[in-house]
Parts: sequence; C-alpha cells; structure tokens
Amino acid sequence: MNENSCSFHNEKELRDGQVEGVSAGYPPPCDKDNSALLAFRGIPISELKNHGILRALTAEANNGWEPAVTNTEVLRAQEEWETVDSIQPETGSRASSDQPGQLISFIEALQHFQTVDLSSFKKRIQPTIRRTGLAALRHCLFGPPKLHQALREERDLVLTIAQCGLDSQDPMHGRVLQTIYKKLTGSKFDCALHGDHWEDLGFQGTNPATDLRGAGFLALLHLLYLVMDSKTLLMAQEIFRLSRHHIQQFPFCLMSVNITRITIQALREGCLSRECNRQHEVVPVVNSFYAATFLRLAHVWRTQHKTISDSGFVLRDLEVLAKKSPRRLLKTLEIYLAGVSKGQASLLGARKCAGPQAPPCKDLTFTGVCDLPPHSSEGTWLI
Repeated sequence: MNENSCSFHNEKELRDGQVEGVSAGYPPPCDKDNSALLAFRGIPISELKNHGILRALTAEANNGWEPAVTNTEVLRAQEEWETVDSIQPETGSRASSDQPGQLISFIEALQHFQTVDLSSFKKRIQPTIRRTGLAALRHCLFGPPKLHQALREERDLVLTIAQCGLDSQDPMHGRVLQTIYKKLTGSKFDCALHGDHWEDLGFQGTNPATDLRGAGFLALLHLLYLVMDSKTLLMAQEIFRLSRHHIQQFPFCLMSVNITRITIQALREGCLSRECNRQHEVVPVVNSFYAATFLRLAHVWRTQHKTISDSGFVLRDLEVLAKKSPRRLLKTLEIYLAGVSKGQASLLGARKCAGPQAPPCKDLTFTGVCDLPPHSSEGTWLI
C-alpha cells in the first residue's frame, strides 16, 4: 500500500468516525501499522519500556517538545527531588538534635544550664581551695582579693557546669557538638555523635564524652564560645591548623580540655577574682581567660617549635604563668583580637602556619594536666 492510499483511508475514517484508535491517540490503522499495534497489545505493560521500537517512537515524539504551562505540583515535586541529594546517611549513634542543621550560640547553651536543675551537680563543687597554716596566712596577706558576694552564684554555676557530663540524649548537648564540628571543619551537614570524625578534631576516641575528665561540659562550652564569635573563630581555626602540622601536631580538642582545666583551677584559687570584681561578671572573664591561655599555648608551641612530647612541660609552665599573670594574658588577647578586626597578621604568624597538614595520628602520647603531679602545696587536680 503506497503513501497516497494510506492517506486516503485516514481521511475517510476520520470523516466517518469509525475508528476508535484515532480518537485515543493510536496511529492510523494501515495494514502494516495494524499488525504492529496487535503485536504491542501482546506485550506485558511492564516490558513495554524495554521494547526498542517503543523507545524510538517515544524519543521521536518527545524531541523538541516543551510544555506550555508548568504545573505547580510538578514544580513542588521537582524541588522535593532536588533536596534528596542533600540528605546524608547517619553512621554510628543517632545525632541528637531538635533542629538538625541549626547552630547553637554560647548564650543559648548557657541559658539552658541556668534553667535546668543542677542541684545534684552543685553539691560536688569546691568553690575555693582549702588552705591551712602558713599557706592560708600567706594567701590572706598577699593573695588576690576575694570574689564579691554578688558574683559567687555565677562562679558556682561555672564550676557546676564543669561537673556535668555529656549526655548524647539531650538535644542541646547534641547541638553543641554539631556546632563545634561544623565551625571547625566547614561542614554543612550534621554528623554522628560517635565516630572516627571526632578523632580528626583531636579527641582521643570516637566518643567525646570520654575526654571531658576534670572539665565536664564546661570544656565543650569553651570550645563553643571559641568558634561562635567571628574574631575568636579565626583564632580557633588557626590553632586547629597548627594542631594538624606534619611535625608539630597535637590533639586540638584534648588540648582545649586541658586549657579549661587550668581555667577552673585559676577560678577556684582566686586568680581571676580581681578581674571579675572589676568587670562585675564571671562568665565573660572565664571565657576570655580560657581563650587567652589557649592563644598563649599556640604562640609558644609555634615559635618554640614544640612537639607532642613537650605537651606536659608546656602545660605546666602555662599554668604557672596563667595563674601568676592573668591580666597579662587577657591584654595579649585584646591586642590579638584588635589586630584581627583590622585585618592584620596574627600573633602566630601567617606564613609560619601555612605548611603541610597531616592527618591526626592516633598513636600520639599526650600528657595532660591530669597526668601531671601537683607542683606546689596550694595546687590540687580535683574539682
């Protein structure tokens, strides 16, 4: 049958309205096409997608076709589909978070502890160092002034938080961990609360809770404070890069926990009382002292070419300096932050910090504050 004959039949069938296949969108029932149609009807629907002829017809029909009007439901479905690739599978334990992906500020985390019942933890604290004999007399005559009565409740809150552990079932605790991880690594996604990725940040194991001995949740609050301020965040990232140096590497988070321990001791021994009385507050002074001490450690570590084998000696000397001259450390931090705000080079040295980076070594032998024996009759390593 030639092309003209097929066209003639098509016109006649359309006129008479006798062919249902045309109204349903099927091809005209020429003899050749009719046999093909019968062949398609014998194929299961599930197999039609694999049929070569059908694929060819579909490709030809869709070539150059564009819808005139976009359905709102289609747009909504497309948006939902595009968000699928941002969903990350969780590994390890469940990531505890009320609002996944939402960062938490230091103030919000602190307010959480101000509103919950901490009476069971508060019973454990020793706000001041117990001194007897000549040590008590010497401290009374030549020691720092006592903390004002109005500030003692705030001091006790800080020490009480240091008694609280990390609870992976508490959504706020999970958000603090997620915020620290995202700010240090630049990741936009949540991570599991247990896993090897915490070792990359400088914890000793896959569970950060096991490294908070002697500092409690206060150690995490200090890290949160460090990464959530735009000025101190630059300092935190710079120290973090130094901790991953191929020669001078050290466990960043574990070192931070030790700085928090030194801060707790300085607060209990009254070394920060003068500054707290001057500023009429405790928490900001404690935070600044922590940041200033960490900055001092990083400066010594970089400029004196310290390595992990020197950690115990560096921390011992740092504790002595921090307790003896807290105002000096705080002034150094002020100068550093002023330089950061003006875009000036950091105290660590921009070019010196730019070096090869090594993955954290799990075999590092780190000597922390709790591993050192007390070096004076006035010191104690218990909170």
